[in-house]
Formats: sequence, C-alpha cells, structure tokens
Amino acid sequence: MDTTITAAPAGKRARNGSVILTNRLCERRVPKRVKFYDRKCPGLYVSITTAGVATFSIKFTDPQTGKQRTGWLGLYNPETFTVDDARSKVYGLKGKGGDAIAETFRDRRERQAKRGKTVAEIIEERIDWMKTPVRKADGEMRPRLESWENTASHLRRFIGSKLGRKIAADVTRGDIQALSDDIVAGRHGGKPSVSNARHMRKAASGMFRWALRREYITVNPCSDLEPLDPEHPRTRVLTEDEIRIFWHGLDRDDLMTSWDRRTRLALKFELATMLRSAELLGAHRNELIDLDGEQPRLDVPLKRVKKRRMIQQPLPSLAVEIVKEALKGNNKDFVFASPLDNRPLHRKAMADALRGDRRKGKVRTPGICQLLGLKPFTPHDLRRTAASWARRIGQPMAKIALCLDHRVTTEDGIKLPPVTGKHYVRAEDREVKEKREVLQAWAAELRRIIGTNAEQAEAGLRLVA
Repeated sequence: MDTTITAAPAGKRARNGSVILTNRLCERRVPKRVKFYDRKCPGLYVSITTAGVATFSIKFTDPQTGKQRTGWLGLYNPETFTVDDARSKVYGLKGKGGDAIAETFRDRRERQAKRGKTVAEIIEERIDWMKTPVRKADGEMRPRLESWENTASHLRRFIGSKLGRKIAADVTRGDIQALSDDIVAGRHGGKPSVSNARHMRKAASGMFRWALRREYITVNPCSDLEPLDPEHPRTRVLTEDEIRIFWHGLDRDDLMTSWDRRTRLALKFELATMLRSAELLGAHRNELIDLDGEQPRLDVPLKRVKKRRMIQQPLPSLAVEIVKEALKGNNKDFVFASPLDNRPLHRKAMADALRGDRRKGKVRTPGICQLLGLKPFTPHDLRRTAASWARRIGQPMAKIALCLDHRVTTEDGIKLPPVTGKHYVRAEDREVKEKREVLQAWAAELRRIIGTNAEQAEAGLRLVA
C-alpha cells in the first residue's frame, strides 16, 4: 500500500493558502481562523487562531484504513518550536514510514484519551478492580481487596464529592492537601477529623498509584503531603463498676427491648475472649471445637482475621456458657445469627447497639451505653479492657499479645520476627495453652467483678447473666 503523505485537495488549499511557511507568517494576526499548508514539506500545515495561537499539524494517510488523518505536532514558539523544528519533526516521521506515523499518533490519541478521564471515572474503575474476585491463599475466591467497601466509601465520600468532575491528570498535590485540610477542619460537611483525613489520603494514594501504572496520570499528587497531626490513641478501659453495670445490664430485657439478645451476648463474648468483632461475629457452628470437652476453642479462619492467619482461640468456661446460650433455640449455622435470616449479625451490629441509632443529630433509638448511664465506649474498648485487666492481674505481656493476635514481644522487650512463626516454628499447641492460661485467669477475675463464682455455677445459677 502507498504510504506517501499526500497533499489536501487543491481547491481547499487555495482557500486557506499554500505557501512556504515562515516564522513571521506564524506570528500574523488574522480576522478568522486560517490554515496555511507548507510547499516545502507536504503534509505540514499551521493553523492560526484570532487569538494569535499557531499550531503545527500533519496530514497523512493511515495505511490500515486508507483514510486521511491529522496528527498534532505542537504550538509555535519563536524560541522552542519554530517552522524549522516542525519540518524536522515531519521529516523524521516520514523516515519511519506510513505505518510508524499512524502508530505514533494512534498511541498518542490513546494516551490522551486515558489522561482525559475524570477522577469520578477512575474511582469507579478502581472500585471494580478492588472487588474483583481472585483466588486467595486458602483457595477461596474473594475480592482482591477484602476491605474494598471501606476504601470505596472513602473514595466516593471524600474524593469523589470534591474532585469527581476534575480531570485526574489535572489533580495537583495542592488539591489533595486542601481536601485534607478541609476534612481536618470540618469544612468538608462533617465533623473535624484527623482520622478521616488519614483514611482519605490512604485511599487516594492507592488509587493514584494504581492510575499512574495505567498511564491515566503522569504523577501521583499524593506524594510529599504535609504530615498530619498525630492521632491520640484510644485509652478507654472500663472500671470494675462499669464492667458490673454493663454485664448485668445486658440481661435486662425490660431495658434492652430494642437490641437483639444475641447482639448483647456477642458483646459479652468479646469482653470474655479478647477477639475482634469481625472475628467473632461470623463464628460458625463448625468452628467450635470440643465445646463440651476439656479444651474448648474457636477456630477463626484466616479470611476473618485482620492479619490473614488462622486463630485458635481457647474458650474459658464463661465464654462457653455464652456460646451455649446463643445456640439455644437456634437452628441456624451461626453462633451469633441475625434474627432476620441464616446469616451472622452485621459487622456493625455491636457498635450500633452501644452507641444507638441517630439521624440528623437526633437519637431515634437509645444505645446500651445511654440506657445504662455509662460513658460511651466501642466494642474494641471491650477488647482493650480485657487485655488491660489481664495485665493488672499479673499475666505476661507476651501471652496477652498472643490472645490479641498481636506481634509477640517477649518479657525482655525482644520482638519476634513474624517469619519465624510463619515459616519455621509451628507451635500452635503451646500458643493455645498459653492463651488459655491468660483467658482463664481473666475469666476468673471477670466472674469476681460481676459477682459469680464456680460454687454458684454448680448451684445452677446462670453465669452469663
């Protein structure tokens, strides 16, 4: 196929002008937009607007389609891009051949299309990528990023609402910094929050890194942002009186009419076992091991564990009693089953029960903390309370760390490398034994606090009350 760059029809050129292009011509003022074709370099032309902007382009025939196409070369600049520069660029393209010319401009058009995507479009593509099922280490097909719903919320709420219509390639570090400052100051439509700003930055950085690899942008606008102020760690630990009021208050059906009994039992279970909410709420019947034996435990599969490693959590007698009550009259597959169907309670069920239901700042359903007159706390504060009390009664920090599924630190302060336990030392039996010692000691202390003991258990009293 002939790939020679051809001239435009003579009649059209006659109207626009076919001349020897010069720099002076490119600087001419015109009453309306006009094109001048270059006699010395067929295919090259300059388009001059009424504002005095001169743009060099090339016309060529695409060998694949046989149709004429136009390729943009650059803006005239007397110092950096003159007529001679434009001619040299065209000669260089011609030297590559017609196929190369077409491919050059085809690639450029694709890049321009990519870089024309808005932030909102990239957000939705990123979310689709995150929630795409892939095969995990345990063989199950689950979303690529299993916490994608939280990240999607941060992307849409914070970034999409503010920058959604903006071309992603035009987003600057200043845009992200300004958005971060607005969230911290409460100018984003919510309460001032360093935590939300941190979540926004993490979600944005991940998305823009992802977009950079796909050539949607040329630079990540989240780099080198001003550091956020440090967040103060939560320190809420329930006192002895608060634990007693909370524990017995959960059994007051007259007061807890709005909150499902299994939700209240799940709160007790977290306090008794130190498990995370997500780890215990999805507990399945077949994950309960030796419930009526001497070594009862709950095996939590890695898909529900924050660190993505299976947990074997021993169950002290108090936790066993809670589980048995939760299973009583329950023919569903889950220990803490939803009252609506054969599914576990929602991941926010315990948090919602503690803080209550609010709409537009008004309380619709009082939470458990309010009903019992307790200073507000979260389900995670129950986990902290259990760990803190275990330490108060003399349990070693290393063993408490095991119960919390944290990185183990020995009593002399040495941090054990994760690879040691992951690939070389397989000592689950010993770990379970050490965790059982801590949890049984904590259960005994918890019984003391709430006013129950082994003698009362033998007398048939309901210890979970």
